[in-house]
Amino acid sequence: MGDPLDGLRSLMASHNPPLHAMIVPSEDYHQSEYVSARDKRREFVSGFSGSAGLALVTKDDARLWTDGRYFLQATQQLSDRWKLMRIGEDPAVETWLADNLPNYATVGVDPWCVSVDTAQRWENAFAKKQLKLVQLGTNLVDDEWENRPPPEVNPVIVQPLEFAGRSVAEKLKDLREKLLKEKARGIIFTTLDEVAWLYNVRGSDVSYCPVVHAFAIVTTNSAFFYVDKKKISTEVHSHMEKNGIQVCDYESVSSDVALLASGQLNSAIKGSQTEALNNQEISSSRNGENGAKETNLDLIWLDSGSCCYALYSKLNSRQVLLQQSPLALPKAVKNPVELDGLRKAHIRDGAAVVQYLVWLDKQMQSNYGASGYFIESEKTNKRKHPESIKLTEVSASDKLESFRASKEHFKGLSFPTISSVGPNAAIIHYQPEPDTCAELDADKIYLFDSGAQYQDGTTDITRTVHFGKPSAHEKACYTAVLKGHIALDTARFPNGTNGHALDILARVPLWKSGLDYRHGTGHGIGSFLNVHEGPHLISFRPQARNVPLQASMTVTDEPGYYEDGNFGIRLENVLIVNDADTKFNFGDKGYLSFEHITWAPYQIKMMDTSMLVPDEIEWVNTYHSKCREILAPFLDESEMTWLKNATEPISV
Repeated sequence: MGDPLDGLRSLMASHNPPLHAMIVPSEDYHQSEYVSARDKRREFVSGFSGSAGLALVTKDDARLWTDGRYFLQATQQLSDRWKLMRIGEDPAVETWLADNLPNYATVGVDPWCVSVDTAQRWENAFAKKQLKLVQLGTNLVDDEWENRPPPEVNPVIVQPLEFAGRSVAEKLKDLREKLLKEKARGIIFTTLDEVAWLYNVRGSDVSYCPVVHAFAIVTTNSAFFYVDKKKISTEVHSHMEKNGIQVCDYESVSSDVALLASGQLNSAIKGSQTEALNNQEISSSRNGENGAKETNLDLIWLDSGSCCYALYSKLNSRQVLLQQSPLALPKAVKNPVELDGLRKAHIRDGAAVVQYLVWLDKQMQSNYGASGYFIESEKTNKRKHPESIKLTEVSASDKLESFRASKEHFKGLSFPTISSVGPNAAIIHYQPEPDTCAELDADKIYLFDSGAQYQDGTTDITRTVHFGKPSAHEKACYTAVLKGHIALDTARFPNGTNGHALDILARVPLWKSGLDYRHGTGHGIGSFLNVHEGPHLISFRPQARNVPLQASMTVTDEPGYYEDGNFGIRLENVLIVNDADTKFNFGDKGYLSFEHITWAPYQIKMMDTSMLVPDEIEWVNTYHSKCREILAPFLDESEMTWLKNATEPISV
C-alpha cells in the first residue's frame, strides 16, 4: 500500500467542494485522549503514534502538531514528507492556515472528531481570510483506510455500588436539580468516562480505559443510553431499566439530538416531575408531545470543550447552554468509597512494583553482572553469559504486568507501560515495541512509568533506577527532581488555589540549576476510569488556572528531567487532596494539603544526599518507613528483606 497522503490528497481534490486543506485530529467521536484501533486516523495518515497531536494535509504540505511530551518521538517517527510543528513554539494550526491559504479556501474536518470550542476557535481565526470550515459528511481518512480495524463488540458491565459508592439514582437526582437551576430541559454527554460514571457502567472498548463507546442524553424526566445493543447483557439491561434509562442504538443519538432540539424527545413518566426527580422508576418512551412541565425550560446544556461539533450543529445556538459539564467536578471529587478503593488499589499496586524491582535487581546481577540496586560499581555492557536470558524494555514490562495481574481486582493496565533505558527514557511518552526496543543496560538509567486498572481504583506510578554506577550529574538531576516531588507533596495552600499556582513548586529545584521539563506536573486520576482525568491539573498551561483544587480530588505529582540522547528521570506518586489542619485560618478560607497513596521506594543510590535538607531527608525516611509497614502483608520473606534494605534510613 502506498503513502496514505497521496490517496487522501486525491480524495480532497475530488470532494465537493474541493478541499484546500484537511485537518485530521487525534480524537474520536467522544474527544477521547486514548482511542480504539479503528479511530487512530491521525496515526494512520502520519505514522506518528503519540496520544496527542493533529495532522494537517494540504495539496503541497503535510504538518503534524504535538506537545512537548512528544517532540523527540515525532522527529523519529515522521517521514521527510512531514514537518513537525511544536505546540507552544510554532504557530497554531488555525493561525498557520489563515496565514498560508488563499482567501476563500476550504478546510475540511470530520465534525464528529472536533469539539465545539476547537471548531469555533478555528472559524474565528479563519474569518480574516474568509476561509471556510467544511463539515465532512464522511471521514476521508476512513475512505482511504482499506484495512481499517472493525469495531469491537465488548460487553458492558455494571460497576457495583460497593465500588462506585453512589447510586445512579442519586447521581441523576443531583444532575436534574442542576438542570432545573440552569433552566435546561436536557443535557448531552459525549465523553466516555462521564457516561460510564453517571450510569455506573464500565467497558473495554478502548485499550487501557474501562469505558464503552456510548452517548447519553438526560432530560428533566428521562434518560437515554446510546450504545451498540449487542454489548448489552440481560443484567445491564435490567440495571438500566431499574434506573429509568432507555437503551438506544448508538447511531440514533444524532436524530435524537434533533428531536431534543425541537422538544419532541420526551418521556411518559409516572407521576409528576417532582416524583421523577426523586424516583428513577421511569417508564420511558421516545415519542410524544412536548410536556407542559418543560415549557419554561428552554436550554440544552452541553460542554463545549468535549461535545463534538456534529451534534452541536443540530441545535439552534440560541437554545444552547455552553458550559462545563455538571459531572466534571462530582466525578473528580471522589466519594469516601472511591477514596477507600483507590488507597487499597495503590497498596496492592505498590506491592507489585516492589516485587518487580526485586526480580529486576536479581536479573540484572545474574544476567548482566550488575552491581545491583544497592551497590555502585562499573561493569561491562555485555551479558554475563551469552546463553543467559536477554532482558529488553518489553520483556521487563511484561514481567511487571504479570506481578500486577496476580493482584485482587486487576482488570488490565491503565496505559501502555513506559519501560525505557538510557536515551529512550528521554522520550517522555516512550512506548517500546518488541522489534525495536532496547536491551536493559546496567550502565544506564532505567525509567518505568506504569499503572493498572483495578475494579476499586486506577493507578499510575513512575520510578527511575540505576543498577550500576550513576554519574554525579545523573545523581544531581535525580535529586533535583526528588526535591521538587517532595516540595509539591508537602505543600499547604488555601482553598481556591489552582494547579497553575502550585506547578512552580516542583520546578524551583530544577530551575536553580537551569533545568526544566516540558510536561505538566500533575493530572487527576479516575476511579476505575481514565488514568488522565480532569477538569483540574497541575501545570504551567493556562487551562490549569480554570479549576481550583478541592478536598477529595486526586492528582499526580510527577516532575522530571530529560536529556535528549542520554537519559530521562521522572518520579510520580498519586496524591489525594485533603483538608489541612493548620494552626491559623487566615481569611476563613480553609487550607488544603496532600496525602500520598503510592507506595514504592526511591533509590537512595541515585540521590546526592548532600543536596537534601534535613526536612527532605526526614520526608524520605518517613515515607520509606511507611512503605515497609504498609506493603509487608503483601510480600514474602525475601521480598521483605529486599524492601528493608531499599528503605534503610538516610542519616542526617
